[in-house]
Order: sequence, then structure tokens, then C-alpha cells
Amino acid sequence: MVPSATWTFDTDPVGGTPQGTTVFSGNWSVRSESGTPSAPNALCQTGTATFPALTLNDAVYTDVLVQTRFKPISGNTDRAAGIIFRVQDGNNYYIVRANVLEDNVNIYKYVNGSRITLKEGATKVLSGQWQELRVEVVGSRIRVFLNGRLVVETSDDTFKSGKVGLWTKADSVTCFDDVEVRAP
Repeated sequence: MVPSATWTFDTDPVGGTPQGTTVFSGNWSVRSESGTPSAPNALCQTGTATFPALTLNDAVYTDVLVQTRFKPISGNTDRAAGIIFRVQDGNNYYIVRANVLEDNVNIYKYVNGSRITLKEGATKVLSGQWQELRVEVVGSRIRVFLNGRLVVETSDDTFKSGKVGLWTKADSVTCFDDVEVRAP
């Protein structure tokens, strides 16, 4: 049974990371953010790193649905938001990424610190607006939705289970709100 969990970041202390998170890289902190889907706070990544990432808790999931609301705010190299899942450690996990500058939602795996493209999906991703990113993982099948619409899917069985978390890229300043993890 998948342990369900939600994060709204509204009761977490502003300026820090939520209890239970493990930051792999980047500058993550809870802050007040106007227009959040659940006011007043969001978890935002504002630093520059190759792949800023964190896990949200220590629970291990196999088949899982993870969804979040996200707002890409800025970034010249990249303006992206992502969900990581089946996380083994800071160098081994799957990524679904929505990128404003490339107008795509892609599925990657990150193996021994190297990112490998599994499947690309062309779609419009808006800057400065809250959107919903969702990944459903059952067995080896990975399906990704943007704003309720299926945009990319593939299969891969490199990682069978693991933790879940959030991800950005390069100089992306991105906020996340209303993360939900549950059985698909």
C-alpha cells in the first residue's frame, strides 16, 4: 500500500525547508508567494546548480502517482520544473521535467550522475503561471500529464521503487505548491 502524503508548505517555517526533506543541490526554501493555489506559502528553488533536487520524505514508493502545482518564474539557461521519483540517492532516479524555454515535457533517468533522455513530449509550458504536473508510475510504465492532459509516456525498469521529490535545472527559479503522493 502506498502511504499517501500531501505538502502545502503553509505550516512550514518561511526561509527553511520542510521537515523531512533531503536537499541534494540547489537553494530550496519555503516563502510567501502571491497567487499560490493554497495560500500563503510555496516551496521555491532560487539557486543555480546543474540539477537542483530534493526528496520530500523517506517513504519508499513503487507504483505511485505524484502531482504538484508549479510556477516557473525565471531562468535564462533553463526555466523548468520537475518531479523526481523512484529516487535511490542523489545520483540515481527518474525525472519528469516541464520546460518553458523548450516547450516540452520530458522523461529522463539519472544514473550514476548522468542524465539520459527516455522520451520527449512537445507541449506549451507557460512562464509565470501556476500549472499542474503529474506522473503516474505503474510497474515499468511512466505516464506524464500537464494540466490534466497526457503529454508523454514510456516504459523503463531501471529503478523499481524509491523516494519522491522535486527538481529544477540550472538557473531556474521555480515554486511548487500542493504536492500530492498516492496510489495511482
